[in-house]
Amino acid sequence: MRRKRFYIALAMLACAFYACSKIEPGFISDNIRYVNGIIFVQRGMAYVASDRIEADGSTPPYTYKLSNLRDKTTGEPAPAAFYANYDVLMFKEGMVFNAQTDTTVELLNAKRHTVSTTPMIFNESSGQFVFNRASANLPLGNYVFDIEMTNPHGTKLFKNMGEISIVEPTVNDMFQVTYQAATGSSTSEVFTSIAAPQVTCSKIGNDGARVILKIVDKNGVPFNPAAGEVIKRGDRPTFESHVKFNPVVVTDTALICDYEVAPFPLTNYNDGVTDWGYLIYYRIPKEFAIIDGLLNNNVNPVFGFRLLMEGTYIVTIRLPAVTRLRR
Repeated sequence: MRRKRFYIALAMLACAFYACSKIEPGFISDNIRYVNGIIFVQRGMAYVASDRIEADGSTPPYTYKLSNLRDKTTGEPAPAAFYANYDVLMFKEGMVFNAQTDTTVELLNAKRHTVSTTPMIFNESSGQFVFNRASANLPLGNYVFDIEMTNPHGTKLFKNMGEISIVEPTVNDMFQVTYQAATGSSTSEVFTSIAAPQVTCSKIGNDGARVILKIVDKNGVPFNPAAGEVIKRGDRPTFESHVKFNPVVVTDTALICDYEVAPFPLTNYNDGVTDWGYLIYYRIPKEFAIIDGLLNNNVNPVFGFRLLMEGTYIVTIRLPAVTRLRR
């Protein structure tokens, strides 16, 4: 009997504890947070966004207020550039780019307008930071900030809630490889997989918006597009399929495209039948190349990439199993 009373008392104690610890309306947790405590901002990028704040069970509705953004080292207020307005060219609301129909700069500009905006926008509903191209004006450095959270219960200040690190973007930040593959093909169109191309990028200037595309053999020797060593492959998308503002310039070492606006490609290429994504197809006729262990075959590189910032870049497609034949 004593044991039964003991268990009853223990159960009542547990219920009392649960009642005391459950979340009441208006609760603000002490443990709200950003999943990633440091927000890295590659300045000048078209779009950089942080996580939302994890509210940790706090009772909605709630709002957040950014407070005391300051230099991490000196404690001085963040530079005025964070709050100044700059002119940024953006797509109009509801407008999207179409590579099939937006074939001139004039047609592109009809879908865009200049917006006066701060480089950093703080969303008071989610706590998310969003940075735009105007972030090119922000000084490099590390900045910390506080957050005030408010709900029906009241307001709570969270000191040193997070850190913003303004960094110079690297090529890896600006360049994404989305696909790489290659085949050999005989005269009768029998295809054989070969080593995938190696797709690399180097930035050679901040001005303009230009890609210099080079397809090279395993020794780094470029194929000559002007001499017919790099040709289109049937109805598959090529370099110029993704942007038609300016004609692709063909030289003896490269294909050169002025793409006008980043990211490039801006959207997937869809010809109305197939969504090709960012894919680019070319063929090197067998007269100009030999594949290791596979004679008398054309070379068919397929690759995809994206550039996320304007500038001048060399994109190199190296074919590790192919040697150029000199004619």
